[in-house]
Amino acid sequence: MRKNIKLSAAAAVTAALALGLSACGTDSDPSAKGATGADADTSKALVVAASPTPHADILNFVKKNLAQKAGLKLEVKEFTDYVLPNTATENGQVDANFFQHKPYLDDFNKKNKTHIVPVVDVHLEPLGLYSKKIKDLKDLKDLKPGQTVAVPNDTTNEGRALQLLAENGLITVKDGVGTNAKLSDITDKKGLEFKEIEAATVPRALGDVDAAVINGNYAIEAGLQPGKDSLVLEKAEGNPYANLLAVKKGNEKDPRVEKLAKLLNSDEVKKFIEDTYKGSIIPAFGAPAKS
Repeated sequence: MRKNIKLSAAAAVTAALALGLSACGTDSDPSAKGATGADADTSKALVVAASPTPHADILNFVKKNLAQKAGLKLEVKEFTDYVLPNTATENGQVDANFFQHKPYLDDFNKKNKTHIVPVVDVHLEPLGLYSKKIKDLKDLKDLKPGQTVAVPNDTTNEGRALQLLAENGLITVKDGVGTNAKLSDITDKKGLEFKEIEAATVPRALGDVDAAVINGNYAIEAGLQPGKDSLVLEKAEGNPYANLLAVKKGNEKDPRVEKLAKLLNSDEVKKFIEDTYKGSIIPAFGAPAKS
């Protein structure tokens, strides 16, 4: 039976605070709370926080088709933002998470003094530029000054969005900033104006702006087909933004985590991603699956 548990932000914060208080200040020691790693109770379900699409979908495919045979009990909890999955993992509310790429994780750890570490790469969600008003990229380049482009407001995804725009000639940015670019690093906006919006809400703003850079998972949730509907997509080759399974430091060797990591990099999952998302989501491991 498919069992997804959706947590409201308020409930998740309350639970996280309660767990944090009960820890009596031990968060500075990643391994101080109970059994971790190889000492974890493998009879318990592995609880994984995930964005609904495609992360929870992939996990539920594993749960339904692969986990039982591998001796893994798996529970999926859905979160609809980019903060609570990491705080819940840090506080022990969940055992792992699957929603982010490493540049975002590194930035989150630095800013929040958390201890989340990557386990295995799973897939890439190409960032794309979308519009309800424009049918071709050249039309955006030819717009009159004052046209607005929405971009994600978190550090890593905004830089990634600006790099996508720069690579396609819509703006120019300072040399060397790469995907760390900020709005202040734009040297020529070429008449465009920018609206910074929380990543999950960018699709809802698409009708209010001339174009928007949207994360792949949120584009799919909004009914967009990145491979078909985007004006331009990120290239997969050499892309550092593979989405990954992550745990709190010290839990990498939890046998349940190791089982899930192996299943997430299996031929069955690769084929599921390719068949389901048809190029909008790309496996980040191995060669293309055989049909």
